[in-house]
Amino acid sequence: MSDMLVRLYDLPELAPYMERMHAQNVVIRLAELPEFPVVVDWVREHFQDRWAQEVEGALRTEPVTCYVATELQPHAPTGNRYEQPAELLVGFAAYDVSARNMFGPTGVRPDYRGRGIGTALLLACLHAMKAQRYAYAVIGWAGPTTFYAKTVGATLIEGSEPGIYRGKLVARVESAE
Repeated sequence: MSDMLVRLYDLPELAPYMERMHAQNVVIRLAELPEFPVVVDWVREHFQDRWAQEVEGALRTEPVTCYVATELQPHAPTGNRYEQPAELLVGFAAYDVSARNMFGPTGVRPDYRGRGIGTALLLACLHAMKAQRYAYAVIGWAGPTTFYAKTVGATLIEGSEPGIYRGKLVARVESAE
């Protein structure tokens, strides 16, 4: 898969997407350090170990570079203002993990797809990168290239495969005998 390039100075506004999430009882926000084990284990369970490792890196970064999508669960008020409704984790997106200026990995639970959550997570990350004074972002190994092109005007980077993903580090090479 090829990488894609996004002009961060030409992004769609974030507010309408956040309003759409709010109307669905979904919150897009930065992950918090105490949530580390929940988020990493969830990514490992729903996606893959490599992505869980990258999310772990995003949660250890200062500032944190991982956004989560949560659905607020029904909650009966108790009068205790510190008691908040539980949040069900339904998606995540990270940036500046594999390399500086790169978006990804990202994922949404299959039963929550098609509701705009992935788009909201993407835009939250890209707007955060823009706020950190990046002019461009690279979407590493972009899967749904049509989605990224339509949503944020991303363009394919010619010759970017395999890019920074050239292979994995091993401690020793197994013999072919």
